[in-house]
Amino acid sequence: MIKNIIALVLVSILFMACSPKEKENNILRVGMELAYPPFEMTDKEGEPSGVSVDFAKALAKSLNKELVIENIAWVGLIPSLKTQKVDLIISSMTITEERKKSIDFSDPYATASLALLVGINSGVDSMDDLNQVGKKVAVKKGTTAHVYASKYMDKAEILVFDNEASCVLEVVQGKVDATIYGQLTVYNNWKKHPDTTKAILTSFQKDKEYWGVAIKKGNEKLKAKVNAFIRKAKTDGTFDTLSYKYLKETRETFDTLNIPFFF
Repeated sequence: MIKNIIALVLVSILFMACSPKEKENNILRVGMELAYPPFEMTDKEGEPSGVSVDFAKALAKSLNKELVIENIAWVGLIPSLKTQKVDLIISSMTITEERKKSIDFSDPYATASLALLVGINSGVDSMDDLNQVGKKVAVKKGTTAHVYASKYMDKAEILVFDNEASCVLEVVQGKVDATIYGQLTVYNNWKKHPDTTKAILTSFQKDKEYWGVAIKKGNEKLKAKVNAFIRKAKTDGTFDTLSYKYLKETRETFDTLNIPFFF
């Protein structure tokens, strides 16, 4: 009888230790769109890879959590955070006042600027050249490039697409004069299409853009932990290690052009 009671107690303890709720509490779900190399992408085996992925892994480790990355289309990231399908968004997301109306952000962990990928025969060498009647520009829906174009480009025709690849293809095929995106993406796409495109990396924005980790409003406890991790990562070499692992050539190019780097 005593043995049976002990056995039941042990089974109960084991069940409680492995309860679904506890397992879920030990998981950090991070949403990102794996379509922005080398920050968010997949490797040859189809596994998540890139700067943001390694950043998320280091963050999860610091929180003693198991990392689960949810690959979500860009337009679905914020809704997924608000409905608690993910705990955080780490997806090269710019901190904006509009986004801050519905979600919170960590302290900035990177600085970014928009740039232009222009057609080699477009005659465009600056934003002033592009924002003219008769010029066409492609932007990805929901991005800060889309916001910028809608707010400041009152002369050029703006075409909106669901993904970055479509915007780049429009430039490569000469259907539009340019696309607007982050400096790194513009640089990488120019390297892929040097015969048909030109990269204009010098920022045309008056204000800098900052990337942050997106957090559900009201989750101050998690926000404080994320901020503490970011502060440490900026001083212990974490971001330098990531930049040289994935962005060595780009960082050297930016230094040569005297353009401030992300981290």
